[in-house]
Amino acid sequence: MSIREQLHRLVDVLPEAEAGAALRFLEYLRDAPGGDEVTRILMRAPEVDEPFPDEEQASLDRAREEAGRGETKPWPEVREHIG
Repeated sequence: MSIREQLHRLVDVLPEAEAGAALRFLEYLRDAPGGDEVTRILMRAPEVDEPFPDEEQASLDRAREEAGRGETKPWPEVREHIG
């Protein structure tokens, strides 16, 4: 089991009285200096709950199917191709 899976399980069984403290500590870790600034910004961004337009959803579905079949290229190869 991965560390993230262990964390999720722990959060699921955490007593409600301790949930606030756990949240504050995890937010502290997320925002700690020396971390990845882009990740911190993305973590603070509001969640988008509107559905994708049909065309975008179809494109996303095709991409996921291709990835599931292993029809992807490693990032270094893509980067080399696009220059």
